[in-house]
Amino acid sequence: MRLDEWFLTDEERDNPSTRLSAWSTGNLVRPLVHGATYFAELKAGLDRLGPRDLLLFTDWRGDPDERLTDAGPGMAAAMAQAARRGALVRGLIWRSHLDALRFSAAENRHLGEHVEAAGGQALLDTRVRIGGSHHQKFVVLRHRADPAGDVAFLGGVDLCHGRRDDAGHRGDPQPPPMSPAYGERPPWHDAQAAIHGPAVAEVEKVFRERWDDPAPETRQPFRRLRDHLERMDDVPPLPPPRPAPEPAGRHAVQLLRTYPYRRRPYPFAPRGERSVARGYQKVLRRARSFVYLEDQYLWSTDVIEPFAEALEREPELRMVVVVPRHPDQDGWLAAPASLIGRSEALDRLRRAGGDRFAVYDLENHAGTPVYVHAKVCVVDDVWATIGSDNVNLRSWTYDSELSCAVIDEELDPRPPTGGRVFARRLRLMLAAEHLDRDPDDVDELCDPKAAFEAFAESADRLAAWHRAGCQGTRPPGRLRPHSRPELGRLRKVLALPLYKLAVDPDGRPADLRRARRF
Repeated sequence: MRLDEWFLTDEERDNPSTRLSAWSTGNLVRPLVHGATYFAELKAGLDRLGPRDLLLFTDWRGDPDERLTDAGPGMAAAMAQAARRGALVRGLIWRSHLDALRFSAAENRHLGEHVEAAGGQALLDTRVRIGGSHHQKFVVLRHRADPAGDVAFLGGVDLCHGRRDDAGHRGDPQPPPMSPAYGERPPWHDAQAAIHGPAVAEVEKVFRERWDDPAPETRQPFRRLRDHLERMDDVPPLPPPRPAPEPAGRHAVQLLRTYPYRRRPYPFAPRGERSVARGYQKVLRRARSFVYLEDQYLWSTDVIEPFAEALEREPELRMVVVVPRHPDQDGWLAAPASLIGRSEALDRLRRAGGDRFAVYDLENHAGTPVYVHAKVCVVDDVWATIGSDNVNLRSWTYDSELSCAVIDEELDPRPPTGGRVFARRLRLMLAAEHLDRDPDDVDELCDPKAAFEAFAESADRLAAWHRAGCQGTRPPGRLRPHSRPELGRLRKVLALPLYKLAVDPDGRPADLRRARRF
């Protein structure tokens, strides 16, 4: 199989200013499903850092006291301990909107202050378009004496409250503020990838490009003054990059990103970068049998179109989507806007796929909805991606994002033929959890039709049990059919323009926007 048939070439990425390679081979990628799994591995990695080792991290939201395990330490304490042992700690944290708007400006600043106090450096980075965010969530650990231990973690898991949940989905003991529909301790479903091998150096390049951007982290004078007084505005140079780690496995990895077009351009992406969008568009043109998607939003008819076109083009193609049951927050704008945006997208996909398209949400065994924050896609059991990007216009054009697309060199021996080990195992791992199956008893789900029907049957049984008043033994499974929200006409008329303009803005250059191209 030729990788350039599935991955973007340099020309297709359309960003000659980046330092990134088109893709790298010889990697080992492990999916870390659930925040508790990721945080435990992150703690072990931080504990191994010593003098002159390197810790680089980016974050959308960071809570200094979020515990990495039940026994701790907190996120900031673990990073500070590494810095005190002599590790070089550098962070790029989105400055964030105000806490009064249910964001995390104070928490992000506090995380940076803890890192700085221990001898590290964390910048509050607001080099985004107005109303945009740095949404990338990754950590790079490089070791001077043991390069074999180098690792990069990237995906959808922020270093903050609410994320440390596990397969039981009882929620993080340190819950974030969310819609009351998710209870006092909101269950959370998420995914991160652990990368070993040459691709670690590629993830490091993503950090270095942002760190070396000569533009000031903020142009607001009062913020700049406060940063200067608190010594959070100095940008010490990073040490020269070390050689890429040696090959560690059989996985080819391509990093996909989003950066918006800005009037004051990024030096590493003068017209922005939309390789997330272009990567999806390319692979969906190849989709033949099965698209499996877990996503936080699933908004925007522009973004949904390549999925719909694939369903219309291929009469045997099936598509399963797992989304949250409710928006994460109540409010006069966010909740109606997200429901309207998703409703439009689902209507388009249902018209395109008919009974070959299905959408579900999740609940735990107590019946509490599980908030789906994962950003995972598997196409034909060949191409798989784990990242920070959602299937909406913000993630494809406006906010900074980072994902890794993975293709395994090894074919999975189970029929149907053609599936690759990494992509198929990732899909079956997620299916086993959602269906309450033994992970060793899912071979029949290799077949796309069998997997599609198993999801439908499990969700229908659980829905019927709820309709019957939850009498008798609860059937296995956590899937529920995702219902279309009922929105009043006036509410829709009022919210729709705001959704289009504010909630899901477009960060493409004008010529691409007019041509409806990414």
